[in-house]
Amino acid sequence: MPVAGYGVFKKERYKEVPIPPPALPLTKGEEQGGGQKPAPPQTEFVTALRYVDRVTGNIYQTFADKIEERKFSGTVIPKVYEALFGNSGNSVIMRYLKTDNRTIETFVGTLPQEILGGDSTGENELRGTFLTANITDMSISPDGKSIFYLFNSGETTVGTILDIASGKKTQAFDSAFNEWLSSWPGSKTVTLTTKPSYVALGYLYKLDLTAQNLVRVLDSVYGLTALLSPDGKMVLYADNSLALNIYHTDTKISESLGVRSLPEKCVWGKGSDIVYCSAPKIVLGTNYPDAWYKGEISFDDQVWKIDPVLGTASILLDPGTVNEGVDVDGTKLTLDSEEKYLFLINKKDSFLWEMDLK
Repeated sequence: MPVAGYGVFKKERYKEVPIPPPALPLTKGEEQGGGQKPAPPQTEFVTALRYVDRVTGNIYQTFADKIEERKFSGTVIPKVYEALFGNSGNSVIMRYLKTDNRTIETFVGTLPQEILGGDSTGENELRGTFLTANITDMSISPDGKSIFYLFNSGETTVGTILDIASGKKTQAFDSAFNEWLSSWPGSKTVTLTTKPSYVALGYLYKLDLTAQNLVRVLDSVYGLTALLSPDGKMVLYADNSLALNIYHTDTKISESLGVRSLPEKCVWGKGSDIVYCSAPKIVLGTNYPDAWYKGEISFDDQVWKIDPVLGTASILLDPGTVNEGVDVDGTKLTLDSEEKYLFLINKKDSFLWEMDLK
């Protein structure tokens, strides 16, 4: 199933316990005494996923360790092209084009609570609200409780924070420049990168949400794409050759990692000590990153594990050589909270993939 987006969260379920052997017949004395009350069933919290069907907007869910796909919602929203999940998987943000094929709608919905052990009908209804039309970019906070989104108001680009649970909106940014991409790597930090092109110098800024000040972090890189570490001390970035580098924000020194990819094909570990990347086996000479964004070129990737401190990198998996062999152009990488699983979407067909890291 092609998916528009997904969320990873912890979900409670009943533990599977071994079936005990048949009990021996009771003696006469035991029959009189009465037995012990049965113990309540044991539960566990495990990694689960919810994801949005790109075609219908229906939501499905499964566990990471045991694929048991179940339909969760029946609300139809055709042709969703982007979806995010927040509030531990209990809220969803869907983006799609209206029937005029020009207006971008953004719907923020609340998912009904599940009953432990209860079977969902698969036809749960989403209820929610719409944000302002034509939001140009959005990102979700690390705790999943808020989203930062950009939209144009006249000749100004406005950045707003939405508290998903309460619906409260707070303006945090405005700019006369209107070509921004956002990311939310730390609890109080949003990054803003100028939209990349191979012919344009790119700039990365850090927005402090507490002080509400904007600081330039990196500049004058052709085709700049970037991903700030959760602790804010390192920037994973690439130029128009797709060469990945680490920029240290304290020393202002850049170091090459010897791997070619795009930061949006990577994810930082929460300790800022590991980076996982879906990196192409072969990078042909062309206009990057424009050609990849436009779909003029597609990659066949390997999954890499990179230590940005030591500057070492190793290949974990080549999807093209596993089982039947599928070529993957990975994007939207995510780790679960324990970093036992790596998830990504294959840009070639929008299918969701999972990799067991342990």
